[in-house]
Amino acid sequence: MDYQKFYAEVAEWIQQCNDMALKTGMESHDFWNWVMRSTGELSNKYGNNDLVKMQMVMLVNWLEDIYENKEV
Repeated sequence: MDYQKFYAEVAEWIQQCNDMALKTGMESHDFWNWVMRSTGELSNKYGNNDLVKMQMVMLVNWLEDIYENKEV
């Protein structure tokens, strides 16, 4: 597996995630549907490698923590 390529894509995904959050809001179904779809697609792209799956789960957990702790 090309780890440099994967982590470059993770950085790109985080930027896309930020853009999506600004566009739709973190509270929207569109945002969370995008998160679930895009994490699955990235995992599939790398053959559902254990490291990739764990990284994507960690990122989803990170987003959930941000959402739960943000001031509305």
